[in-house]
This record gives sequence, C-alpha cells and structure tokens, in this order.
Amino acid sequence: MSASGAPRSPDVTWHVNELTRERRWQALGGAGATIWFTGLSGSGKSTIAAALEARLVADGRPAYLLDGDNLRHGLNGDLGFDPGARDENVRRAGEVARLFADAGLVALVSLVSPYAAARDAARAVHEDDGLRFFEVWVSTAPEECARRDPKGLWARAKSGKLSGMTGFDAPYEVPARPELELSGEVSVEAAVKRIVALLDEATSG
Repeated sequence: MSASGAPRSPDVTWHVNELTRERRWQALGGAGATIWFTGLSGSGKSTIAAALEARLVADGRPAYLLDGDNLRHGLNGDLGFDPGARDENVRRAGEVARLFADAGLVALVSLVSPYAAARDAARAVHEDDGLRFFEVWVSTAPEECARRDPKGLWARAKSGKLSGMTGFDAPYEVPARPELELSGEVSVEAAVKRIVALLDEATSG
C-alpha cells in the first residue's frame, strides 16, 4: 500500500528526477501549494476558486483549478457517489494536486469532499512531501445552498429524484481545523483577498 492507501505494485521503483523542486520553483518565481475548497453543493466554493485562479494568474503566480465536476468528466469519470467512490474521488484529486504543487503551481481543488478522513489523507500526502496544504471551508448554510441551487441538485433531492445528496440525505463532516472558513455572506472579492493574504503570509513566514 502507498502512503495514500492505494494499492502499489511491488515491481515499481520511484525514479528520482535530475531537476530539483527548488530549481523548478525558482524558475516559476514562487512556491507550489494546494488550496482545498470544501463545502456543500451551491456553497460558492467553485465560484471563489475560479476567481482566485484568475487573480493569481493575473498576478503572475501559476495556478490551476481542479474542479470536482470537471474531474468527473475524465480522470474520475468511472466513479459513482457512494462513500467509497467519494473517498476515491478525493484521493485521486489529492494526488493530482500534490503533483501540481510539486511542479510549482497553486493547485485549487474544489470538491464537496464530505468525509474528514479523506480530506485529512489528502493533506497528509502533501505534508509528507513537504508541500503546503490549506483547507478552506465554504460554510454556506444548507438552506442558502438550496436556495441558490445552481445545478438543480437540491430540487431533485427534495423531489425524491436524487438520493445520497450531501447535506440533504447524506452526511457532511464539518472541518475541525480549517486554515480558513468563509461564510455564505462573504463576497467573492473579499474571499479571494482573504485567501491571497493567507498564501502571502505562509510564503513569507
């Protein structure tokens, strides 16, 4: 088993690159990191993450958004929504984010990621590799998420056409110690400023 809990073949050996992480980061002008957005569907996490990606790139800082729905169009397209599949969804996203962060990008992961253990495992693969990981909980209340309902999921759940909806008939485990909590009342602009400040403080510290 690998550190992330995934099966590993006994016939593979880690290949050490000639190029060091420090040289990659120096060439890009900054350190890599992962910002992990978690929250209910409709909380605003993807909207904030997209705005943050645009802000960071405009500031000359390489960043890439790994959105949960987008990942399910390709990398995670074979996964369902049962608890085990949700954990695997998070595991794969965490491993990709770790690679991006190692490359010197700021990986922005936007996933409901309802289970604390899976989020903690994503954090662990970063920290074990000496990479920064910031959990951002977008704590918009379920009632407000249902009112917004940009994808129509809450309406489908209420009508009985969708089961296993996180926050409706499936659990969401609230982060115990996120680096940052953003409530539903915080504007996208203010949220982006707070996250940029968090990144800047960590980089200078």
